[in-house]
Amino acid sequence: MLIIPHEIIKKEEKIMKVIAFNGSPRKVGNTEGCLKTVLGELEKAGIETEMIQVGKEKVRGCIACYTCSKKQNERCAIEDDPVNDWIQMMKGADGILLGSPVHFSGVAGTMKSFLDRAFFVSSVNGGLLRHKVGASVAAVRRSGGIPTVDTLNHYINYSEMIMPNANYWNVAHGMNPGEMEQDGEGKQIMEVLGRNMAWLMKALAIGSKEVPPPAPVAKVQTNFIR
Repeated sequence: MLIIPHEIIKKEEKIMKVIAFNGSPRKVGNTEGCLKTVLGELEKAGIETEMIQVGKEKVRGCIACYTCSKKQNERCAIEDDPVNDWIQMMKGADGILLGSPVHFSGVAGTMKSFLDRAFFVSSVNGGLLRHKVGASVAAVRRSGGIPTVDTLNHYINYSEMIMPNANYWNVAHGMNPGEMEQDGEGKQIMEVLGRNMAWLMKALAIGSKEVPPPAPVAKVQTNFIR
């Protein structure tokens, strides 16, 4: 295990940034509380943060037109919502944080529509998010938080992003806005995640100078029906 002294990490000059995407339609809710807790730890580490509320927007799902693949312009063919702006924000960020409330034990619909389109555009345009640091959190009343985080993590893993962890699943509980603050364990999970994410981002920034990351490969696609 590579251990990087704190004083070396402090010398990293580039100001890094994390973009958080809030899939909740609520302006102030428990999903936002989870994300803000993680972002608070990142800010303590000198990392800039920004939060985008996806859940309040009108975002339709992918229409499987493959225009993004054909044009290779880093854009989705649907132009009447903020998704293309968000894609460029993700491209420019060093870290990406995904958060969703739990709807029927899964990711909120608007959030999933955004992720389907943004991550597909990224994947067919050279892997825009490759080797960025990414993490996911969920806020839930009672159950379904783990499958929701697992679904969010599918996007991160598929994109060859690098994922930090916490000391338990990245889920906090609460029904009414602000109740996640009463979930002591859930709040600690978010704090640990934020600290680990900050450390990983800084360690990668330093380590990649000494150990160059592997080059991307042309994707092999095997269809079972010929």
